[in-house]
Amino acid sequence: MIFQTLVLNLLHLFNEERTVSAAYHLLRGKRSGQTIQDVGIFRLHEYFGVLPKLNRNQFDEQINQLTEQQYISILPDNRYMMSEFGLTKLKQSNKVTFDGWHYRGNEHLFFARLSLIVQTLSYQRVGNMKFIPIQQNELIQQWVKHFLKGQQYQNGHLQSILLDEIISSLEKSNLEEREMSIMINRLSGVNQPGYTWQQLSMNENLSELDVQLLYIASLHSWLNHLTANEETYPLLNRIAESIRIDIPLTESANQTAQLFKKGYSIEEISMIRKLKTSTIEDHIVELAMNDRKFPYQSFLSDEDIQQVLQAMEDYQTKKLKVLHEVVPNLSYFQLRLVLARGDTMT
Repeated sequence: MIFQTLVLNLLHLFNEERTVSAAYHLLRGKRSGQTIQDVGIFRLHEYFGVLPKLNRNQFDEQINQLTEQQYISILPDNRYMMSEFGLTKLKQSNKVTFDGWHYRGNEHLFFARLSLIVQTLSYQRVGNMKFIPIQQNELIQQWVKHFLKGQQYQNGHLQSILLDEIISSLEKSNLEEREMSIMINRLSGVNQPGYTWQQLSMNENLSELDVQLLYIASLHSWLNHLTANEETYPLLNRIAESIRIDIPLTESANQTAQLFKKGYSIEEISMIRKLKTSTIEDHIVELAMNDRKFPYQSFLSDEDIQQVLQAMEDYQTKKLKVLHEVVPNLSYFQLRLVLARGDTMT
């Protein structure tokens, strides 16, 4: 039900102005210009990249179920229409909150580090350092070794200090008991292997995908609390280093951003980087989404912006084609810039 509500909510937020595939690409965190643009236009930051390994068959199966339950109707060209029944169902459903834009799957790296640290300390406590590590990734193993040596874990003090941080931070993260239980049960120790998704699914009476979504949302909430209280949880923040993405630009867009900030025009950047003008425009739109001090006046007048915002309100749409017909004096790029920040422009 959690996954079903998530997909139904995304389709609602897209306002029937995209295909069902747009929701799939958003959940996987596709780095295309269209998906990045949709994040800004429809205010979908929290859902971006929440399920980077989502299988298309899993998604299509959910779309089929929503159709069979008459929550949506599938139209030609993979478009859809929400039914009144679907809107009512959505209003009655509890939504899970994410922060995908700032983590994009990195929450799993945080937990991988933490789980191996907990496992190692558990075995160290009983004097047995010969165990099969729960994490087989060599980079994670090397990171954990470096962390443990830096914390002088051999003296036995690290276990209690880290445990105190974990308990205290989880209790203050506004997580429900079930959500904390899912995360804790994923950890392994001596004679206590972490629960599999199947086991958690049976315990919680939820599908495996729903359990994973609760787990991801819980990690986002926990990490946000940790990063907002660095001094209170120094060990956990050390484990969480480089996990949160505070400059959420793709690498290529970041290179364009640096040139733009130096005063180069779109055409000049296109020549310097040997990329199409349309690609550079995609990067500029991505920059506008993430920089509240973006100089819109370089491309738009205040009157232009108000014209677009008024057209959006009058026609209740964010479709570029419709907006271009209403405000033909502006290019698609200019329209996308306004849409990238929506009503925050006023």
